[in-house]
Amino acid sequence: MDAREADYALFVRTRTHALLRSAYLLTGDQHLAEDLVQEALARTHRAWQRLEKPENAEAYARKVMYHAQVSLWRRPKVAEVLPADYQPDHRRGADDHADAAVERLLLRRALLTLSAKQRAVIVLRFFEDRTEAEAAQLLGVSVSTVKTQTARALDRLRALLPDLHLLTEVPEAGR
Repeated sequence: MDAREADYALFVRTRTHALLRSAYLLTGDQHLAEDLVQEALARTHRAWQRLEKPENAEAYARKVMYHAQVSLWRRPKVAEVLPADYQPDHRRGADDHADAAVERLLLRRALLTLSAKQRAVIVLRFFEDRTEAEAAQLLGVSVSTVKTQTARALDRLRALLPDLHLLTEVPEAGR
């Protein structure tokens, strides 16, 4: 194995988990996330010789993931029906770890109700802490589209989860 192949193998070993986390947040499904990462890693491998530095590989792979996800948005949609919303019992103590687990599950269910575009901008803006301009560039859309999708997604999440404290914080404007 030459040095470039060794660099690629090291990249795959060290960054696949982080790529999977982002892909899961983009897709909302573990299997789709794994497929998305596999596609991104395959395309990154094909482009490996063209990358100037191995340090650029993760950014390249993430951009491939975002573009692949955007192309999925353009495919015909199949309606997805989720079970009725579960409302947790808030009588437990504040230190109860079950409450935190229930909140995470409710947030996950609410994220799955968002459109793919809305979920993508939420992941980029709040999970990866990207600016509106960076998110727009990565998704190949305008900044105003990112702003609109972010606002709609946050409104939807706030409506679905009015008691969740994470959603009551106002994001910084222009960030």
